Amino acid sequence: MPRPRIKKYIEGTPAVYYFKPQGIPLRELQEIILSSEEFEALRLKNIEKIDQNQSALVMKTSQSTFQRILSSAYQKISLAIVEGLAIRIEH
Repeated sequence: MPRPRIKKYIEGTPAVYYFKPQGIPLRELQEIILSSEEFEALRLKNIEKIDQNQSALVMKTSQSTFQRILSSAYQKISLAIVEGLAIRIEH
């Protein structure tokens, strides 16, 4: 049985919860779900400009876990841009 996931500390909240390509109705799009942890990792690293070690401390996780969360977020956003998918941010 896998180890239970520990809830990470999330401070920021998004102003909007959906992003989509222009000119295509949302009902016609597939969506990628960006977790609140992935959103927070992106916010800390790219908006607040905090290095990964400090960001991991802020989120109360290890640096390697923070890196995995950040990598997952980058992969999802890249896929959404390349494939023309909607992005939904969990809250």
